[in-house]
Amino acid sequence: METKELDFNGFKMNGFVALFLHLVVFSAIIVFGFIIGVGRSVPLMFFSMILLVLWFILFAGYMELEPNEARAMVFFGKYKGTFKETGFFLVNPFLNKKKLSLRARNLDVEPIKVNDKIGNPILIGLVLVWKLKDTYKAMFEIDSQTMAASAVGVGNNRQASAGYAVAGRMNAFENFVKIQSDAALRQVAGQYAYDDNEADTEELTLRSGGEEINEQLEQKLNERLAMAGMEVVEARINYLAYAPEIAAVMLRRQQASAIITAREKIVEGAVSMVKMALHKLSDEGIVELDEEKKAAMVSNLLVVLCADEAAQPVVNTGTLNH
Repeated sequence: METKELDFNGFKMNGFVALFLHLVVFSAIIVFGFIIGVGRSVPLMFFSMILLVLWFILFAGYMELEPNEARAMVFFGKYKGTFKETGFFLVNPFLNKKKLSLRARNLDVEPIKVNDKIGNPILIGLVLVWKLKDTYKAMFEIDSQTMAASAVGVGNNRQASAGYAVAGRMNAFENFVKIQSDAALRQVAGQYAYDDNEADTEELTLRSGGEEINEQLEQKLNERLAMAGMEVVEARINYLAYAPEIAAVMLRRQQASAIITAREKIVEGAVSMVKMALHKLSDEGIVELDEEKKAAMVSNLLVVLCADEAAQPVVNTGTLNH
């Protein structure tokens, strides 16, 4: 995936060193203020005012990053790179530091109704794991910032407001992933039949596809999310069923198919047993049967072996010659 992300190469300083210097500036302000109060020096007054303004401005330059977090650095509308180094730092206070999470996130997509390859309405859902791959595309290729800003609102606590902005931004990304995953799921589901009842048994189906279907779904999702700088780590179909309006009919069809398959096995076994019985009687010379008797015997054995219920025997007290 082609990336537009750049590493931030601007000014940065260890936050604890900067904090020490910050305290030194504060001490200088106090000293100059005392001198001004005693000597009423106008130059020192202006210098102390400059230091005081600088002291307040420096507060905006502090930032901290935890593992798998990043900040997109923007200087008056111009992208300056992405900061990913963990720790406590001081950077240019005039940079807009947009915080992002690079951690993996789960998304459980609710089952949606689609038509499979042969037109049957089905319900299909998926679960996927995704994460940000390209912070530039995520921030500036899709309109995530507007959606995030609308969820922040106005607050008095600057830190809390920043936290809401990050959460809103990530929720906007998640909403984008959800919509694209619905579209990819419809595309993949429409290429295959639900099962092989009305298709060639050699053809891949949603029920039998397994890993191959999941791999195709993952590929389609990555193609759709590449423009937003997102990557799908794993995607799996976690729900698959016929739609309620045809579920009962399809269940009866599956039951009928299972009954036919079972009957085929029963008849195959019964014919094999009848054939074995005739060979045994003939080879061991137990009884000699003409073609009419063999046909009657075959008919009786097949009825007994293929019947759903136990047959009621009729004892023949006569002879086979009558």
